[in-house]
Amino acid sequence: MNRDISCLIVDDEAMAIEIIETHLSKIPTIKTINSCNNAIEAFNFLINNSVDLVFLDINMPEISGISFAKSIHKDIKIIFTTAYRDYAVEGFELQAVDYLLKPISFERLLKAVNTYFEVYNNSNKTSLKEEAVSEFMFVRADRRMIKIDFDAIIYVESYSDYIKIHLTDETITTRETISAIEAKLPNNNFMRIHRSFIISLAHITSFTNEEITINKKSFPISRSYKKEVLSILEKF
Repeated sequence: MNRDISCLIVDDEAMAIEIIETHLSKIPTIKTINSCNNAIEAFNFLINNSVDLVFLDINMPEISGISFAKSIHKDIKIIFTTAYRDYAVEGFELQAVDYLLKPISFERLLKAVNTYFEVYNNSNKTSLKEEAVSEFMFVRADRRMIKIDFDAIIYVESYSDYIKIHLTDETITTRETISAIEAKLPNNNFMRIHRSFIISLAHITSFTNEEITINKKSFPISRSYKKEVLSILEKF
């Protein structure tokens, strides 16, 4: 590919923007040039700036994502992001590249970006691979952004208003939510087994239908996650 793909994120939720930015930062040739909190701000930005791809929330105040998508140049491609399924049909009628439901995992966003490359950049015959992306994330702790290698994470534990990320050699405490951390982690290496726990598949010592053991510590598998968790574990 000859140049980076420029992206704009439009969403009225700061956390949603942060998650998408984090995901996109792992993908080569994708460059996030700006984020906007509403359609009016985004429209004004596009007047003087060139953008290839917009990650666009649908349910926003004043002007919806659907209305905004209808107003911009057809050469700008759209990936809709929303918490609601009801808009899917209308979104695809606007020839959107994809329609992502929140919370958005990295794997699902990567699939949408690959669709963009395959459909709109066929001449390059390029499809992004997960092996090409970063193997770390940054979290805010002690008033700093701290780099954490995915391989070092054993499990993530949620408390009432903070979480602890247990590493092989230390524990990092952050005010981020466990759902925000889950969105940053690659699904093929980590698994949510409970509203309070995400565990590393690589560090599992043993498991039953009720719990998972890591280094002699047991973690309960909650009822709401059991079906998905067991289906993954049974493949090993």
